[in-house]
Amino acid sequence: MTVKVAVIHYSSTGTVHALAQAVVEGAASTGAEVRLRRVAELAPDKAIDSNPRWRQHADATASLEEATLDDLAWADAYAFGTPSRFGAPAAQLKQFIDQASGLWQEGLLADKPVTVFTAAYNRHGGSEATILSLSNVFYHWGALIVPPGYTDPVVFAAGGNPYGTSSTGDSEDGPDPSTLAAARYQGERLARTTLRLRAGTLALATPDALDGADGELRANSAPSH
Repeated sequence: MTVKVAVIHYSSTGTVHALAQAVVEGAASTGAEVRLRRVAELAPDKAIDSNPRWRQHADATASLEEATLDDLAWADAYAFGTPSRFGAPAAQLKQFIDQASGLWQEGLLADKPVTVFTAAYNRHGGSEATILSLSNVFYHWGALIVPPGYTDPVVFAAGGNPYGTSSTGDSEDGPDPSTLAAARYQGERLARTTLRLRAGTLALATPDALDGADGELRANSAPSH
């Protein structure tokens, strides 16, 4: 059995993109089929050109496919990445998510595992607030939030953020190795959780499983003597 994971992100200077690639590696290590997508850039060229690293990253990733609503419909699970913008997700990612109301109304986003990763310049630059803010969307979707939690030593090595992998600083070399390891683990955990969920759903869909569940329910509800 394989699952389909969409890793959808916005990155201006490349930090979140590096995390997204690590999440892809982690999910793919389980055998999952993974799509790496970037959301559309909304900033004008003047703003992008004002920061050489922003322009360099925009040009370097121009060939990477932009996320579409078809990617949301296709996937069994989602990983969303965004820089922290005043404790909230970047407008570029939020604009993409805001287009998904049709899928939400059809119930096509419900019951799918989802996880979030982020980056901020300062250590207390709003990483946790950004993840929690974006999670409000997933409550509305009825999605199943899958945080890394404190479930593996790599989370502690990367700073101990149980909400989602977060990179801090503004190094031209990108996230440090421990943070990338945490992102890989987060992608792997998302894919494995999705595998278990699908396996359980398929098992319950078989007649034998349903008969067994029904029998257990009758036994548990029968009066005792």
